[in-house]
Amino acid sequence: MKIVSLMENTSCSPSLHAEHGLSLYIETQGVKILFDAGQSDLFSENAAQLGVPLEQVDMAVLSHGHYDHSGGLQRFLEINDHACIYMNRGASGEHWSGDDHYIGIDRTLMDSGRVVLTDDEMQLTPFMRLLSCNGRHAKYPSSGQGLTIREGNIFTQDAFLHEQYLEITENGRRILISGCSHKGILNIMDWMQPDVLVGGFHFMKIDPATGADALRQAARTLLSWPAEYYTGHCTGASQFDFLKTIMGERLHDLSAGTEINL
Repeated sequence: MKIVSLMENTSCSPSLHAEHGLSLYIETQGVKILFDAGQSDLFSENAAQLGVPLEQVDMAVLSHGHYDHSGGLQRFLEINDHACIYMNRGASGEHWSGDDHYIGIDRTLMDSGRVVLTDDEMQLTPFMRLLSCNGRHAKYPSSGQGLTIREGNIFTQDAFLHEQYLEITENGRRILISGCSHKGILNIMDWMQPDVLVGGFHFMKIDPATGADALRQAARTLLSWPAEYYTGHCTGASQFDFLKTIMGERLHDLSAGTEINL
């Protein structure tokens, strides 16, 4: 399996774009997948530099309904004339930060004729499935951190029922791809226990100075599972550095331009 980071908050090279967002290209067992598309068209410029054939992608997956993962999807549809976009049916809802900043998707995507709406679980191939883990018991606390859903004029805390994960089984190992892990990275690991986790941890609002104990405990809990971790984006740069001091070679970053071979 090959995974190429097309967009992330940082990049491996001055020639590659970086922005607050995430986009991954995955090749596995003859299938080419785009997982998220950053917040703008810049992911496609990075793809061209990296030799990633977006026009050959077989399917696209949207992890959840936020702009920094969906913003480049219209550009993807222009480049690629056949792939469908798999998104949870709640992803097109009214997603906000607080009650004054809309952070949802461009709803014109829904008029493309290429969106496939998913529910709690969908088997994509014999070795690949999407799942949301909705309704599972959350052993570890997680916070919406001010992120909301608007229904009419009412704002409520987002429970992230629209967030989904891509599980791939290859060579006897399970690889789980997550966008931001809003339901809590520890809960997701507890539920799924993959051999490899790729995606954001959503620790960016935990100050490593005042929240050192929380980050330290999270790192130790992550190490309790025999998994490898590749993370970035909403994990936060200083938070990643803190985790790295504890997790060592079990933790790797996802800067744009990074290629992972599993």
